[in-house]
Amino acid sequence: QVQLVESGGGLVQPGGSLRLSCAASGFTFGSYQMTWVRQAPGKGLEWVSDISSGGGFRSYADSVKGRFTISRDNAKNTLYLQMNKLKPEDTAVYFCAKDCHGSSCGVWGQGTLVTVSS
Repeated sequence: QVQLVESGGGLVQPGGSLRLSCAASGFTFGSYQMTWVRQAPGKGLEWVSDISSGGGFRSYADSVKGRFTISRDNAKNTLYLQMNKLKPEDTAVYFCAKDCHGSSCGVWGQGTLVTVSS
């Protein structure tokens, strides 16, 4: 079955960095655009970033542009999100997803919590 498993979340100080990973299985990973979506405590879903199937096209929400980098390794069936210069407002559960239109997605991972706090 299709499965997405995120890892790499944790507690980090403002200005710090984290790299999230998403291990995919059960489908031909390299054939699909992939997406990161986040949900801050008490708030709705926010689209963060997309990457095309081959990795050549990437897009970002204005709130993370210049700080976050999405990437993928199709040989390892893994999606990444490098997060730099983290801010307290980046605190959220981060989800990896496929079959998305904005933050509306068909397949979701379980999410990984990122907390940015001093």
